[in-house]
Amino acid sequence: IYGMEPPDSSVQSPDFVSLELTVENVEKALQQLYYDPDMEHKNVAQKWLTQAQTSRQAWQFCWPLLSPDKLPEIQFFGASTLHTKISCHWADLPTDQHQTLRMQLLSHISHFSSGPKMVLTRLCVALASLALHTMPQGWPQAVADMVRVYQPEKEEVNAHAHCLALLELLTVLPEEFQSCRLPQARRAQLREALAGEWTAVCPLLRQLLQRQEGNSQVKERALRCLSSWVGLDVPLHGESEGLLQDCFAALSDPELFDTAVETIVSSISQPDCQRYTDALVNLMPLVLGLHDQLKAAARDGDMETSHGICRIAVALGETHSRTLLEQVEHWQGYLALVKMILFCTGIPGHYPVNETTSSLTLTFWYTLQDDILSFEEDKQVVYLQVYRPVYFQLVDVLLHKAHFPSEQDYTSWSSDDKEQFRIYRVDISDTLMYVYEILGAELLSNLYDRLGRLLMDTERPTAWQDTEALLFGFQAIAETIDVNYSDVIPGLIGLIPRISISNIQLADTVMYTIGSLAEWLADHPMMLGNVLPMVLQGLVKAELSVSSVSTLKRICRECRHDLAPYIHDIMTVSQDVLVKDIHKSSQCMWLMQGLGFLLSALPMEEILGSLTTLLTPHIQRLDTLAHQEPSPTAKLSIIHILGMLSSLFTTLDISRQDEGSEGTTPAQARPNPVVVVLQQVFTLIQTILSKWLSDSEVVEAVCGVFERSVKTLLNDFAPMVQQLSEMLGQIYSAFPQASALDLTRQMVHIFAGEKDHFSPIQALIELVTSTTLSIFQPLSKEEATAPKPP
Repeated sequence: IYGMEPPDSSVQSPDFVSLELTVENVEKALQQLYYDPDMEHKNVAQKWLTQAQTSRQAWQFCWPLLSPDKLPEIQFFGASTLHTKISCHWADLPTDQHQTLRMQLLSHISHFSSGPKMVLTRLCVALASLALHTMPQGWPQAVADMVRVYQPEKEEVNAHAHCLALLELLTVLPEEFQSCRLPQARRAQLREALAGEWTAVCPLLRQLLQRQEGNSQVKERALRCLSSWVGLDVPLHGESEGLLQDCFAALSDPELFDTAVETIVSSISQPDCQRYTDALVNLMPLVLGLHDQLKAAARDGDMETSHGICRIAVALGETHSRTLLEQVEHWQGYLALVKMILFCTGIPGHYPVNETTSSLTLTFWYTLQDDILSFEEDKQVVYLQVYRPVYFQLVDVLLHKAHFPSEQDYTSWSSDDKEQFRIYRVDISDTLMYVYEILGAELLSNLYDRLGRLLMDTERPTAWQDTEALLFGFQAIAETIDVNYSDVIPGLIGLIPRISISNIQLADTVMYTIGSLAEWLADHPMMLGNVLPMVLQGLVKAELSVSSVSTLKRICRECRHDLAPYIHDIMTVSQDVLVKDIHKSSQCMWLMQGLGFLLSALPMEEILGSLTTLLTPHIQRLDTLAHQEPSPTAKLSIIHILGMLSSLFTTLDISRQDEGSEGTTPAQARPNPVVVVLQQVFTLIQTILSKWLSDSEVVEAVCGVFERSVKTLLNDFAPMVQQLSEMLGQIYSAFPQASALDLTRQMVHIFAGEKDHFSPIQALIELVTSTTLSIFQPLSKEEATAPKPP
């Protein structure tokens, strides 16, 4: 804030509560608000000024605050007060004063047309609010009157300032309408009245944009004014069409380019534009006329220009896709627009480092496809003949855009750039999946043929990015589309081992592609031998942790009944990587879940032995930790191992064996292997709790082991109900914790109705209830007044 003198710190801050509402006191309050270092004084001043604005006296004291000799911040408060009174307290003003107030505002806007800008804007907003209160009956031609009052004459000294003031006023009027709260009927009436005033605004804006000698500031404000008015659904035909053409002409002026883009995009993005089909058709040549400028910008690396032109093309093509498709006599024009957008999708450079344009176009391809497929079948056939080739081109373009840069360039990217590129590839993946609907099996055949040619051509060296991009395309489709009936998948599985994996990105994509085919492999288990060794090789590499572990988990889940020939290799490699801590904690959990699926399919007599072999090193480590003094490192290790047990027991479900081989012993005939393991480690878990009972995270990890087991085993968990109920009671009575309550709820849900388990469950519920009630009982008088320990 400029100009105001800071208050003398030796002077006592006034008590505003008892002050009169005078101009002098308002100025004192503003000085205190802006300059007093004491926040309490500032708050008092702020509260008093807010009350002052709502008072009846505000209608009078606001005008002296707008005197030319006052400081800008005081003038600003006066203008803001006027707006507050008009917008919120209009009913307080007698009708016979409306005309006077309007004339005063018009006069003050004229005085402040040269600034300060913040005061001028608030006065314009105040007059806009007044207009919305009085239109159309009280002020029938409000906008036309505003234009007439401030219409700049060339010979006027302040012509330029008056012109900018008029544009500011015309810009804030629709904005004030959009932001004010009005009854529905009144809003509709005002919208109609404002739309009727467009005939006064449109010629003015055209006149200003067409001026040869006009400066850029006026033209920019004129463009912003149009953006404000298009939100009122003003008609696009007639003179408005010419105004839009003027906006396109403004694109050639670098100073106006960004504002012109915003204005054009907001104008043609209005859904109401679809009523003016002829105008939309007439816009196509204007947009297509930007193609050369777009190509030049792409060639020169001018990201701002290519970005802006692309936004215009997408706004027209996407918002009005169906309308323009239906104009069959202009099909070549719309096809040219679609190809212009395709150029934007494939614009040279790597996103987001060299270009940011291509991502703007992706949703357009969804819209166009949906609109084509929404036509009746006979029309669809015709459109597909025209646009299927374009969509095949789109696939080529998208796969090219998904290419990783050279390793040297990629290393130089920031972590933020790499993350944006990852998200961009996900968007491309989603688009490829979507266009499969329009291209069908031919798309997979196309990708397979290209991959085959790439891998079989030993004479010509292949960039790894080309192979990776094609696999990425396969994976995108196989991830969500049922490819079980595709005749190219066997060939793809055969090609994958031929890939020379030279870097992490390619290796990751190979892993994810295999994972996406897990369901297909379940139906064709003889092909597992082609790809499973590659997954196990990836599993021992920390840099492939996420992709290799998630792929193995998917294979174990989908193909568990067909993995008998490979189970030894899977278990050996998995045990090795777990013991060596190759993977982060979350990947270890995924791996344990995968092994749970795998073990579930083993014959009952083999599960316990495999389970013991898998868990023994971790149980031994847990035992060592349980007897150590508590420390942050020990805590993390304990939670990690308990988490691995939880993950394993989440998926190790022998009831699934009904789906597998015949002749197995029913689960009920022998103890569940999970129960056997839990009984063996129960004492160890009690030892851990004896040292960590007050640590909610460790207790939560312990409860998690049992909660996952109970959910998976259900009634098979019965042998442990007595032990676990007693342990839960001890945990909760010593340190009541949410995780213990959650596990108790799970136990009650499954076992409370069982006669054999009613007694321990009842005792647990009674203990939990009494402990909980004691927490919320009010303190006795002696306890409440007892001194607190330091």
